[in-house]
Amino acid sequence: MTKGRSYTYKLFARNDFSAFWALFTDNLINLIVLSGICQFVFNMPADIVFGRIVPGAAVAILAGIAVYTWMAKHFAEKQGRDVTALPYGISTPVMFVYLFGVIGPIYWSTNDAMLAWQVGIGAGFMGGIVAALGAIVGPWLKRVTPRAGMLGTLCGIALVFIGTVPLATIFEDPFIGFASMIIILWGLVGRHRLPFNIPAGLLALIVGTVVALGMGKASVSFEGVGVYLPIPYFGDLIAGIQHLFANPELFLVLVPVQIYNFIETMNNVESAEAAGDHYPVGLCQVTDGVGTMIGAVFGSPFPTTAYIGHPAYKRMGARSGYIIGVGLVIPFAAFFGLLAFLNNLIPVAAAAPVLVFVALSLVTNTAHSVKTDHIAAVTIAMMPHVSAFLMVKWGAMAGALGALGATGMAQLGDPELTAALLQQGAHFEGHQALSQGAILTGLIWGAIVASVIDGDFRNAGGFALAAAAMSLVGVIHSASLHWPEFSGVAMGYLIAAGFLFIYPIFHKADGYEEAEDDSAKPHVPHLPAGE
Repeated sequence: MTKGRSYTYKLFARNDFSAFWALFTDNLINLIVLSGICQFVFNMPADIVFGRIVPGAAVAILAGIAVYTWMAKHFAEKQGRDVTALPYGISTPVMFVYLFGVIGPIYWSTNDAMLAWQVGIGAGFMGGIVAALGAIVGPWLKRVTPRAGMLGTLCGIALVFIGTVPLATIFEDPFIGFASMIIILWGLVGRHRLPFNIPAGLLALIVGTVVALGMGKASVSFEGVGVYLPIPYFGDLIAGIQHLFANPELFLVLVPVQIYNFIETMNNVESAEAAGDHYPVGLCQVTDGVGTMIGAVFGSPFPTTAYIGHPAYKRMGARSGYIIGVGLVIPFAAFFGLLAFLNNLIPVAAAAPVLVFVALSLVTNTAHSVKTDHIAAVTIAMMPHVSAFLMVKWGAMAGALGALGATGMAQLGDPELTAALLQQGAHFEGHQALSQGAILTGLIWGAIVASVIDGDFRNAGGFALAAAAMSLVGVIHSASLHWPEFSGVAMGYLIAAGFLFIYPIFHKADGYEEAEDDSAKPHVPHLPAGE
């Protein structure tokens, strides 16, 4: 299309309808999960959950979608072509960290659900500031980080948390899950036409819900339906921030996870660029941070972000209409208490296949958008997330045993238990180290491997040096921030950095010079003479 005024970007396309159901389901599942945990695990009353948290989250989603819609229109008309708006919503991994790393500890130590919520929105507001500050370093990080590193670590999240966990949910309720899954595979993965052009996401939800109703695993209930208009909670927000500063150890959870959040935004913007749509990463990071702060003011503790999955919506042919639809329907459902109704009506197994589709699309798009040689970098970037998944499940198993009344058990991390696990082939200590800061660890190792493959040893050494610095203070491979400690992992990164910086200087004659224009050529490993 011609650039300039002759081109007018249309916000809505026919394919937005199908994309809407996919993104709506993604956001809906997050809201259902966080509502259930707050209400039934932390014993928050319904007036906090459905009267404050859910409407606040809806305001945050609405604010971010307004900016991302404008952004898509602006850059589409500037470039003179159709673009797909970035998907937006509550960050799934960070949501769980806030639930069990901030809100949960406050509730369990005080049994005060109101205080736990206040601290949650205080943490959300402060975290939004940290996320917005990512705009200062985000564009530079994007320039120096190989695409394989950024997309590879997203693929790790997609594989284990967005794909495997929902797939397990499907197999727990196979009658419901399979009925929905086959429709998603047919209409979204295979891209085959469904009768009457019904969107696959909508039909999957309908069929799964009908099956669930027939089996008695879903119900029509209007309990909780009402009017919950969003209002600002400045007093509660200030109380929560004051509690945070009185208990600064909570920042040890807050700061690293928000660093993760702005890097997740950076990775998702890179994912969109790989699919053909270019957005300024700094502006996206500010949008996510400010959206999180707005949500906190109106009662939601949970950070928002540009979502994983843009390539999936791009592939479906969506423009901006699909996020506009979510920006209208989610607030409507939140402000009138319909989330409680949908929570009872739509079984998780019916919605889970949509998340499996998002995971499949991200991994597939990554495989097509990086050089073939860089698949090794993508693969290693995924691996820390497998360790993170194992740690979550081991912790859940230990918690389940405790809930069943098991006594005298060693706690995870106990030296004797760690040694016993190692004898059984379960490398607890190594998986624990990899899981701590998995998003950063995956990005770093993906960047190192991609840079080594391209012969850019200085870039690889820079990432190893950065990893050493982060390990020294506990940003990665540690449970919390701390004063510099020369751990084995930190020293290992320093040794790797030294090798990457120094060794090529003395061995240029053997073919180890840094690649300049050869990065696009097929990679052939340089072997010492005689091998």
